[in-house]
Amino acid sequence: MAVYTKLSKEELREFFSKYNLGKLLNYKEIKEGIENTNYFIQTEKGKFILTLYEKRVEEKDLPFFISLMRNLFDKNFPSPEPIINKNGNYISEISEKKAAVVSFLDGYAKKILNPNDCYKIGVNTAKLHLITKDLSSKRENKLSVNSWRKIYNKVKKDCSKIHLNLPKVIEKNLDEIEKNWPKNIPSGIIHADLFPDNIFFIGDKLSGIIDYYFSCNDFYAFEIAICLNALCFEGKSENLSFNVTKAKKF
Repeated sequence: MAVYTKLSKEELREFFSKYNLGKLLNYKEIKEGIENTNYFIQTEKGKFILTLYEKRVEEKDLPFFISLMRNLFDKNFPSPEPIINKNGNYISEISEKKAAVVSFLDGYAKKILNPNDCYKIGVNTAKLHLITKDLSSKRENKLSVNSWRKIYNKVKKDCSKIHLNLPKVIEKNLDEIEKNWPKNIPSGIIHADLFPDNIFFIGDKLSGIIDYYFSCNDFYAFEIAICLNALCFEGKSENLSFNVTKAKKF
């Protein structure tokens, strides 16, 4: 959610004239994140987030992401609500970029999660899986095992700078993983990006989960693995420790 595309007040006024959200009152660039351009928007009807989809997000995937958020919101899951424009479409265009407007979620991302926070994230992750288990829409996980060797090859030369034997270790593990990757375990739609900055709290209450632009179909175990890595390690990169209590709560 970085700002790659700068918009003027006039551009935003024209854009929001195509929605039934009243007059534009205020706007602010959201500098956090790395994937898309995001603006905080305030109109006469409330607070919203405008997202402009940048290079990584493929246009053909947008209906999947919007449908997922729509279904989650309609089932009282703490997801943003996609907003339709006056033409009845969820996807619009501004500054030659595809764009969407969603409702603003109150809360903040915690820098340090405690075990009870992890429990609440686990509960809501399970709810997401249950709510979406019968959805017919599909999207391939483009960052699953089939992509790992390609990603590794891009950074292979730098791995030996971290440790001389690291390339051999990675290649051995890749060989074993590719050979033994499971095929028939429970799967469905997963969020696939449940890092702390995508999870909002108000006090001790989980108030929102955002950023569904890595969501896809894959093993539920893949989601759990991502969460254990994202939520349950503590310390600095050179001295990380795994918090078993957090993992068990999740």
